[in-house]
Amino acid sequence: MPSAAQQVRFCKSQDGTRIAYAVHGQGPPLIWVQHWVHHLDLDWDSPIWRPWLDFLTQRFTVVRCDWRGCGLSDREYIGFSGAAYAADLAAVAAAAGFARYSVFGMAGGGSGAAMLHAAAYPDRVHKLVISGSHLFGRLARQPETARIEEANTRLKVFELGWSNNTPAYGQFFTALHIPDGDTAYLRAYDGLLRSITTPVNAANLLRSLWESDFEAAVSKVRAPTLVLHSRGDCIIPFEHGREVAALLPDARFVALESRNHIVLETEPAWRQMLSAIEDFLPKPITAPGPLPLDALTEREREILDWVAQGLNNPEIAARLSISEKTVRNHVSTIFSKLGVNSRPQAIVWAREAGFGRTTSRTGAAE
Repeated sequence: MPSAAQQVRFCKSQDGTRIAYAVHGQGPPLIWVQHWVHHLDLDWDSPIWRPWLDFLTQRFTVVRCDWRGCGLSDREYIGFSGAAYAADLAAVAAAAGFARYSVFGMAGGGSGAAMLHAAAYPDRVHKLVISGSHLFGRLARQPETARIEEANTRLKVFELGWSNNTPAYGQFFTALHIPDGDTAYLRAYDGLLRSITTPVNAANLLRSLWESDFEAAVSKVRAPTLVLHSRGDCIIPFEHGREVAALLPDARFVALESRNHIVLETEPAWRQMLSAIEDFLPKPITAPGPLPLDALTEREREILDWVAQGLNNPEIAARLSISEKTVRNHVSTIFSKLGVNSRPQAIVWAREAGFGRTTSRTGAAE
C-alpha cells in the first residue's frame, strides 16, 4: 500500500503528456529521478524501493515521478526521447514549486535527464547526485554493426520474455540489473517491470535511452555533484561513471563495491552509498528532539535493540521469525517516532539510551 502521507499529482510536459508525480517527507527539497522500473504507488511494497523511500523521505521533502509511458503517467500516444525526459523533469520541478533544490538521478536516462536539468537551471539546482551514469547510450554516435546487432538482440529477448513463462527469458533483464539479488528481489523486480507499462512502451523507452547522448550538457553543469557507480555494474560499465565524473567541473566520485546496477539494502555497498549521500546533500534545518522511548511499543523496542546491535532488516526478520516487510514497516515507524533521519543516527541514539548491549527475550537492554 502507498504511504498515506504521499500526495500524487499531475502536470503536463512540453508536448502535453501528463506526468504523475508525488511529494512525500520533510526536510530540504530533493527531486529524485528513479530508474524507470518503478511505480509511485507500488514502490512502497517493493523490497527494492521501500528502503530508498524510507531513507530519503525521512531526511528530505522528496519529489519523484513516473516516467512517461509508465506507472500513473500517460501510457498511450506518446513519444520517447532524451529531450522528452528532460522536459518531463522540468515540468515536475516547476509544478513542485521549490525555488532551489537538489536533484538525484539514477541510471542512464535518469542521470542524463538530471544532468540536462542541472545544466539548464543552474540557479535552481543546489546539488546533484547521479548514480550508474554514462555520457551516451550504446546506440549513440554511429555504433558499429556488431553493437547494433547486440542491442537488437537484447531488445528481442526482452520482448520475448515479457509474455513467455520460461524463467530464463523473464530473468534476463532482471539479472543484468541486480545479479546479486536473491530470488525475492529478482521476482519483485520482474513483477514490478510487468506491472508498470506495456512491452512496446518498455522497448521504445529502452531504445531511446540507448540512442541518447548527454556529453554536451556535462560541461555546463555548475552544481557540486556526487557521482556514484558500482564497480561491477553489468548495465553501464564502471569506466563510464569515471568518465562522467572526470568531465564534471565540480564532482566527487565514489566507487561502490557492488555488481548491482540498483544497490540493494542487503549488501555492504548500501551503507557506503547512504553515508556518501548523507555527507554530500543538505542537512535538515531543525535537529530532532530527545528520544521519546515511552512512545514505542514492546515490539518496536525489541526491534530497536537489534538495530542498535547493527543488524540489518533481513537479519532481524530471521531472529524474530517475521517477514522482512514487517521489520521494514516497524523500523520506519520507529524512525518517525524517534525523529531520526537515518539508521546510523538511530543506532547512536538507541545506544545512548541503553539499547544494543545485551538482549533479553523482549529485547530490552540489560
